[in-house]
Amino acid sequence: VAVAEDTLTAYRLAYATDTTSAFGGIIAFNREVDGATAKQITDNQFMEVIMAPAFTAEALEVLAAKKNVRVLEIPLVQGANRFELKRVGGGLLVQTPDIHRISRADLTVVSQRQPTEQEWNDLLFVWNVAKFVKSNAIVFGKGGQTYGIGAGQMSRVDSTRIAARKAQDAGFDLNGACAASDAFFPFRDGVDVIAAQGIKAIIHPAGSVRDAEVFAAADEHGIAMVTTGIRHFRH
Repeated sequence: VAVAEDTLTAYRLAYATDTTSAFGGIIAFNREVDGATAKQITDNQFMEVIMAPAFTAEALEVLAAKKNVRVLEIPLVQGANRFELKRVGGGLLVQTPDIHRISRADLTVVSQRQPTEQEWNDLLFVWNVAKFVKSNAIVFGKGGQTYGIGAGQMSRVDSTRIAARKAQDAGFDLNGACAASDAFFPFRDGVDVIAAQGIKAIIHPAGSVRDAEVFAAADEHGIAMVTTGIRHFRH
């Protein structure tokens, strides 16, 4: 995942996060895709689906030359459904979707060190990405680019280790990057693993019986830690 001033830069940053897993994937944009972006994608990788609110004529021409690519033009929807449905044994679970958007004003600093301005921006970015990652989710990132994502593990520390390994495999320097956890850290071990990577700021919901231990670990490592008071949950 990446954000940038134009679609070509955003794609390049997102692709660099994990060039192996991108093979055969689905690519989504929230802006019109132009010819240069379409050409970069088709030169880089095989994909199954690409979706965006619009495509230029040049982009469609480039994509049409690729076999078996599904091109979906999907308008950006303002607002969201009030409820979402999950199939369970014997019926349906009706629940409200995870659509809450936090701002800096919603966050509480629980560490001795305050985040820098750049870290505030990066913390909000990785927190937003974590919403879409299967729990247990850990996201590392900096400057509007994801560096490593750990997803779907039974323990949070294992997701943390995976995020670190993915970032290292992609060649990213994690010094000064930020980390997001979609739920609280049950132990300080996840914070210790994050600190070992050189990451200097963490965002998470808090709510563990060991919060004090986790906060103390952040201070021990000189990490700026902020809490949201609300968690993501994706299964």
